[in-house]
Amino acid sequence: MGLDTGKPLSTLHEKASYDVADFEVPTGREEEWRFTPLSRLKGLHEGAAASANVVVHVDAAPEVTVETVGRDDERVGKAYVPADRVSAQAYSSFEKATVLTVSREAVASKPTVITFLGSGEGTAYGHTVVRLEPMAEAVVVLDHQGSAVYADNVEFVVGEGATLKVVSLQDWADDAVHVSHHHALLAKDATFRGFVVTLGGDLVRLSPSVAYSGPGGDAELNGLYFVDAGQHLEHRLLVDHSRPGCRSNVDYRGALQGTDAHAVWIGDVIIRVEAEGTDTYELNRNLLLTDGARADSVPNLEILTGEVAGAGHASASGRLDDEHIFYLQARGIPFEDARRLVIRGFFAQLLEKIEVPELRERVLARVEAELEK
Repeated sequence: MGLDTGKPLSTLHEKASYDVADFEVPTGREEEWRFTPLSRLKGLHEGAAASANVVVHVDAAPEVTVETVGRDDERVGKAYVPADRVSAQAYSSFEKATVLTVSREAVASKPTVITFLGSGEGTAYGHTVVRLEPMAEAVVVLDHQGSAVYADNVEFVVGEGATLKVVSLQDWADDAVHVSHHHALLAKDATFRGFVVTLGGDLVRLSPSVAYSGPGGDAELNGLYFVDAGQHLEHRLLVDHSRPGCRSNVDYRGALQGTDAHAVWIGDVIIRVEAEGTDTYELNRNLLLTDGARADSVPNLEILTGEVAGAGHASASGRLDDEHIFYLQARGIPFEDARRLVIRGFFAQLLEKIEVPELRERVLARVEAELEK
């Protein structure tokens, strides 16, 4: 399949194709790659690495149908066309895809957990499709563990009036490399809640995106990340408003500590001419806990119609508030405990949105462990 010329107008998303050959090998000078240390991708952007396996295990709710299908399954690749070379490489290289389906009006009785476990050998490619038929409801957890060099694409197809809530947890080993695109396609009056938690890995680059196929769609994209010395954690978001009366809200927050801890957040929102009545807002906040940490935050808002309900963005990066620390210390709380309380408060509003209690506790424990370092 060749280039899709109907993709967004933004120069950051001008190309989309299933064919790897349609994308040049990045050099790092391109806008979409300039923040990513290509030398640490271990060949993912060149397609030269040897193939290996990441074990995929699904613990599904009874209402969810789980299938392992081949590349020729008609449900694969319907919602998303790869937008860069690594994504196209992953699409061209995966052997089996995992397809989850929730039938019409079914309400999943428990979260469905997909665990991706890396073995630490070679390079792995994957593909996952989550389909909700009209009026269905489900919660899906993507849990990434182990050591791997892994590239994949995940498609979320949310039917009319359906509600899908997703938590993607990147809890990789310290040497892992993960490059992934998550794309949600929302039908009329569909609801999508995406929550990304990125804690582990040497280099992680995630690209969540949302598109609408009917009016009334409602999307929230939330993210939490904690970056340690030497880690590179990158999140590149795109919300493409192309239908009237849709909503989106983005809230990503990160904390960084240690030399060469590097976070990158790119937030692109496009409101096309036909997307009248759009209501959108995006926010990114970074907390720099030590010297030597760096956060790059770039919100982009492209508005092509004057008929919007609301549109805005905000970005802020800074150190711990000395006044907050002093306030707590003045009440007898030791410095380290005061620091921990302030950081926990920074993340608290987002953590409440993780609706799986055991997962919320796990993330909180991991954040606490980071603060002990």
